[in-house]
This record gives sequence, structure tokens and C-alpha cells, in this order.
Amino acid sequence: MSHDIWPVAVVGAGPIGLTVANLLVRYGVDVLLIERNPTTVQEPRGVSIDDEALRTMQSIGAVTTILNSVVLGYGSDYFTPGGTCFLSVHPTTREYGYPRRSAFRQPVLERQLAEHFISASRTNRSESWFETELREFRQTGETVELVVRHADGTEKTVSTRYLIGCDGGRSFVREKLGIRMSGSTFRERWLILDLEDTHDETRDTKVFCNPARPCISLPGPSKTRRFEFMLHDGETEAEVTAPAFVQALLRKHGEENTPLRRSRVYTFHARMADRWRDGRIFLAGDAAHLTPPFAGQGMNSGVRDAHNLAWKVAAVLQGRLGPSVLDTYEQERRSHAWRMITLAIRMGKVMMPRHRWSAFALAAAFRALGIVPRARSYFGEMKYKPKPRLGDGFFQRDKNQDLPGRLFPQPTVEAPEGETLLDEVLGDGFALLAPPHTPPAIFDQLPEGVWRNLKPRLVAVRPSGDAAAVPDGVIRVMDQRGEFTRLLPDLPVGLVLIRPDRYTAALLRRDHLQADFRELDALITKTGAPLRV
Repeated sequence: MSHDIWPVAVVGAGPIGLTVANLLVRYGVDVLLIERNPTTVQEPRGVSIDDEALRTMQSIGAVTTILNSVVLGYGSDYFTPGGTCFLSVHPTTREYGYPRRSAFRQPVLERQLAEHFISASRTNRSESWFETELREFRQTGETVELVVRHADGTEKTVSTRYLIGCDGGRSFVREKLGIRMSGSTFRERWLILDLEDTHDETRDTKVFCNPARPCISLPGPSKTRRFEFMLHDGETEAEVTAPAFVQALLRKHGEENTPLRRSRVYTFHARMADRWRDGRIFLAGDAAHLTPPFAGQGMNSGVRDAHNLAWKVAAVLQGRLGPSVLDTYEQERRSHAWRMITLAIRMGKVMMPRHRWSAFALAAAFRALGIVPRARSYFGEMKYKPKPRLGDGFFQRDKNQDLPGRLFPQPTVEAPEGETLLDEVLGDGFALLAPPHTPPAIFDQLPEGVWRNLKPRLVAVRPSGDAAAVPDGVIRVMDQRGEFTRLLPDLPVGLVLIRPDRYTAALLRRDHLQADFRELDALITKTGAPLRV
């Protein structure tokens, strides 16, 4: 049975809307999911999922299912016009628990997320309304009133505390709010070809930096592959999607007569909404920012939006934080989203040299850099990708440490049930964690305060071989492989407060624990949180 007032309504059942909805259900919030199409997407779209997004799928509780249809860990090779590889990007690190880049199929991912939402909704009163179009909405102080139209033409008015627009680059929610998209559109158009049963079963992306016709070849699961060819001025869509033209392009890459699932001409955008919030209404994913595909970060940036916003909305609805914490959504995400757009633009310039001499100079420069070990590691391990770091927001800055505001690593630890990734121990909410070099007795020194509104799970990570007891109510795990110490070698003795989206909220040092907790109290009360000591 539906609510009189839904806590949250999500518009758009693409990967971002489904991620938001699943996270909210996981946090115990009822969600109304509205999608105008009869099903999730059926045609190929996004093809690259990164380690941060897979970590969010883990938070949803769906990662095991999703990993069954993902090709984990692929790299990229860049080729000169003559076919010589001048740069290889093959990252091996798993700082956040998963490979830096993996290949997926968007129709499969969306179906899995939709099925997970339906299954999880059985434990609460969430609902998904497909073939339902949002026709109107207006804010009325404490709610947003929505007018929706079902497939049979009937209209219904529903109320929600918060509305989240995940309805894509042509967002009705954004347009209705009168929010402009600022930025630029690439002059170049690209022909996208999605193949089934490819002849090329290599696991890596191939980037052909050829001024005559820049091309990208991307691997996918189940013998799928995508080709992206830059088009020349004057080439029409009818011309370039004609079978003879398509086969001529594919023939050069050994893919003639490979089954073709989709051909489409795209123009790419680098744009961002002027604002991501209007009262009780929020924008996420492509509704908030459009990213060129060259860094494979369009969907992944949207997943970051989803995780950042979902836990905050849940915390406000459940009374753990005040409504001002929602102001930090755009504050935290905007600058990082723009850095990803900038990265994509720069990578596009590498992929699209204008002249043969510029392609030669670029390749020569990368070969020279490859001689330098630090430069080789920088490119090979994808260290040029902007670190997941927040702008100003809901975290306690530390003048001596840059961990607050950063995504916390996810090492493998030994839990009572066996070896597992750290997040499985942290739970769905906040966690207060003692690193291996911090004595577990520190938990006996915890003060009273507003910070207890957060109801953090208490976790002590112990070094390998340590047999010391931990206080009651504290979960004990072992750093058996030494990964924790290796990833975070310079942490001070003390506690780390980790947010539900796995970003670090605060470092609480043992030598001034009380003062740090008072600052944390101030951070929480600043959101307008009710005092529940």
C-alpha cells in the first residue's frame, strides 16, 4: 500500500536512479521509483565501471551478482597512425577493493539493479512505477506534489518529502526548474558501433590516435565489443550508418561481418547544471552534469552523486542529522565532477590529434616519459585520474592530514567469519575505526556528545598475530595481509570516523580526543541536528 507522503521519490530508473533507490532502501527509507519507459534500458550504452562504482554496488548489497557479468580489470593501449603502441595503461592496484576499470553491459546492470530493488522492497513499502511519466510538480513547503500519468492515461497526484531527478541529459525535472546547463559541446561527432560475438577477445581498450580517423575499441563481457569512430565534417548520419560504410570501417580492425547490435551517431558534451538543488528537489547523474566518454567516467560520476546524496537524505529523514547537511551535496560533488569532465577533455585531445606531425610528437613524448619510472607508474597505474576527494562539506578538516574528505581505502581484513573486504565489517551507516597501531582501549575513552546521533559501528583493526582483547561492543578484525598498514602508513594514533559513503569524516587523535569530539559535535549541530545525547 502506498504512502500518503512518500519519504523520497526518484525520477528515472537508469543506473543512477536505481543506485539512489537501492541505497535508500538499504538505509531503511521507503522510495517511490518513477520511470516513463516500460522496462530498464535494452540497448548498449555505458561500458566502463570503475572501482569506486563497484564499491557502491557493494554498499547496495548487489556486487556479488553484478560481478558475475563484469569483465574485471582491463587496461588501455594507445597506438600511433602506423600501429605502434606508444603508451600502455594497465593498473594493478586495488586501493578501494576492486580493479580500477572493468567492463560491463548497461542493460544487464540496470536489470540486476531493478531486480535487486524489487527484492529489497519486500522488506519495506517501496514501489517502482514503470510506464509512468512525471507530468508536473510543485513544492509546497514541507513536500513536493507530483502529478504522474500511467500507461492507461490516468493521472495521479502523490506527495514526497524529497524529489531526486535522475532523468538524464534532457532532464524534465531540471528543465521544469529552469536550471541551465553551462559548458561546451564537442564539434566532433562520433559513430558508435556495438558488436556481438567479436573476433577480438583481448581484454583491453585500444585507442588509435590517427588523425585520418581517430578510433577507440572497447572490450565488453560475453564477447561484446564497442567501436567509436570520429566522423569528418560533411559526413551525414545516413551515410555513416549505411551497412557498406560500417563494414568498411570494421574491416580495418578484423571485424567484418561481426553481428552488429547498434549503430548510433553521438555528439559529446562537457556541461554542468548551474545548480543541483532547488529546495527539496535534487539533480543527479546526467541531469546534473554531462561528461565526454573518453575517460569512461559519465556513469561513474553519477554513481558518486547517488552515494553522496542518498545517505544524507536518509540521515535527515531519520533525524540523525539536520537538513543543512543536504547543502553539502553539491558543495562536495561539484568540483570533483568537473575535474572528471576536464580529465575526459584532456584524454580526448590525446585520442584526436589534428595532424600527423602532432600525433608523432605526442607519441614521442610518451615514449620519452616511459623511460622515467615515476612517469611510467603515473600513467600505467592511472594515477592521473583525480583522487576521490571532496570539496568543502560534511567532514572535519585536519591541517596535518589530508585523509578527512578523502575516500577511505578498502583493504582485505580477517573477520570472525573469515577473510573479507573492510566495508562488509563497517556496516551501512557511520563507523568509528581504530587502526592497527591504536590500542583498542581507546574505545573506553569515548565521551558523550551529539556525535552519538550518528550511531557509529565500532571497529578495531588489529595487526597480524595480535591477541589482545577489545572492549565489549567493538568488532575486532585482523590486518592479516598488512594491507591496511601499507595503504595508510602515516595515520596518527586515534580513531577514524567513516561516513556511509566511505569518505573520511574525521580523524580523532588520542592526544586530544575530547577536543576533536567537541569539534565533531559542532560539525553535526551545524546541520541543525536534533540534540539526542
